[in-house]
Amino acid sequence: MRPETVSTKAAEVAAEVGKAILGKPETIEAAIIALLADGHILLEDVPGVGKTTLAKALARAIGGTYRRVQFTPDLLPADVTGSSLFNQKTVEFEFRPGPIFANIVLADEINRATPKTQSSLLEAMEERQVTVDGTLYHLPRPFFVIATQNNVEMTGTYPLPEAQMDRFLARLSLGYPDKEHEKGILISQQLKAPLDDVRSVLTPEEMVELQADVREVFVDDSLKDYIVEVVRATREESGLLLGASPRGSLLLMRSAQAAAAIAGRDYATPDDVKRVALQVLPHRLIGRSEVRGRADSGPGIIQSILSRVPVPVPTR
Repeated sequence: MRPETVSTKAAEVAAEVGKAILGKPETIEAAIIALLADGHILLEDVPGVGKTTLAKALARAIGGTYRRVQFTPDLLPADVTGSSLFNQKTVEFEFRPGPIFANIVLADEINRATPKTQSSLLEAMEERQVTVDGTLYHLPRPFFVIATQNNVEMTGTYPLPEAQMDRFLARLSLGYPDKEHEKGILISQQLKAPLDDVRSVLTPEEMVELQADVREVFVDDSLKDYIVEVVRATREESGLLLGASPRGSLLLMRSAQAAAAIAGRDYATPDDVKRVALQVLPHRLIGRSEVRGRADSGPGIIQSILSRVPVPVPTR
């Protein structure tokens, strides 16, 4: 395990992405944690705050391929995964890969597509592969989906099903920049796009190695118990119809490992779990009618659970 390497490389990626996304270091770091943990993120925000720019900047910083899919009601699953076309010269069917075959895929306004098209991402996000006409095709590594949705304009949209939401490691929001950084955006983009200044500091192969290093971060048994207790508490919460799944436990652990590696440590702590819990767990919860309308219900419930569950004393 090379925690200092992960920490250094993550800082370099964050610095490059920060050239294009001003004043949002926490969101950038959360996205990098998700990438190191081999997960995916859902960016839920209003238009024009830099969601697409974040995806492009990340792809450029890790030297990976980037594809954008504009989700619309008439988009078909084959438009995402690809399809087999008949070649008259060879008299055979040939597979034409869809835009899903990239290191970083931006699923823009994912909730505007029908549930059938949304479901075309399920196999890809979980198993890093797609099946077309009975044939399995592996996706490039790393494979990172950044899906966006507008949380204000909901007309003509299809809510993401629980199975889809559960496959996102984290739900993030960029939010509006403060006054000084918004002025900085005007200055930096007056003559050119800041994205042009973002350089590659990694290769896709190096990112895969960093993801493997993150998996080796030590997690004490007492910390695993703590993660399980936190997640199980969501299933026993009176205000919830549905708590987090075992996948939520696994992704919470992996996110804590990534957070520890970014901090330069080869072991995870309860503070790492608390640090990432508000990004990993709230979108997995389904509240009862009396709490569902409150925007802060998910994070509030997780904060309450974190304050109640006893913090373990590690044996290491």
